[in-house]
Amino acid sequence: MRDLLILATTVIFVENIVLTQFLGICPFLGVSKKVSTAIGMGMAVTFVMTLASFMTYLCQIFLLIPLKIEYMQTMTFILIIASLVQFVEMFLQKSSPALYQALGIYLPLITTNCAVLGVALLNIQEKYNLIQSIVHGFAGGLSFTLAIVLFAGVRERLESANIPKPLRGFPIALISAALMSLAFMGFSGLKIG
Repeated sequence: MRDLLILATTVIFVENIVLTQFLGICPFLGVSKKVSTAIGMGMAVTFVMTLASFMTYLCQIFLLIPLKIEYMQTMTFILIIASLVQFVEMFLQKSSPALYQALGIYLPLITTNCAVLGVALLNIQEKYNLIQSIVHGFAGGLSFTLAIVLFAGVRERLESANIPKPLRGFPIALISAALMSLAFMGFSGLKIG
C-alpha cells in the first residue's frame, strides 16, 4: 500500500504528466480558460486514463504478448482509448449537456491526447503490474487535473490583471504555463519514500 501511495504522489507532483513530462499540452492550453470547464475535462481525462490503463494492460498481457504482436501496441492502445472516449462522450452528452457543450471539440480530442496514450505506454515500459498500472493511470489523470485546474485559475485571474497589450491573451498564458512548469520541476529533486 505504501508503494502505491509513493507511486501516486510521485506521478502527481514530481513527474506531473503536463508540467514536467509535457504530455497533453493541447487540452491543457485549450480548455483552461475557466476552472469549471477545466475540472470537467480533468475528470473526463482521469476516468479515461484510469480505464485505459486497466484495459491496455490486460490487452498487452493477454493478447499482444501471447500472440507475439507487441509491435501493434500503439495502434491497439489508440483503439482502446478511442472506444473509451466515445463512451465518455455519450455519457456526458446525456448526463451533463452543459459540460458536453463547454468541452466542445476538446472532448473527442482526448482520443489523441498524448497524455492518455503516454501513461498507457509508460505502464508497460515501467513493467507495472495491474494494480500499479491502475494507480499510475489514476494518478496521471489527477496530475493532469491538478495542472489544468491550477492553470485555469491563473488564467481567470489574468483576465482582470493589468497586463501590457503585447502580452495579453495567449502570450501571457504561455509565460504563466512556463512558470508553473518551473515550479513543478522544483519537485524533481524531492525523494519520496
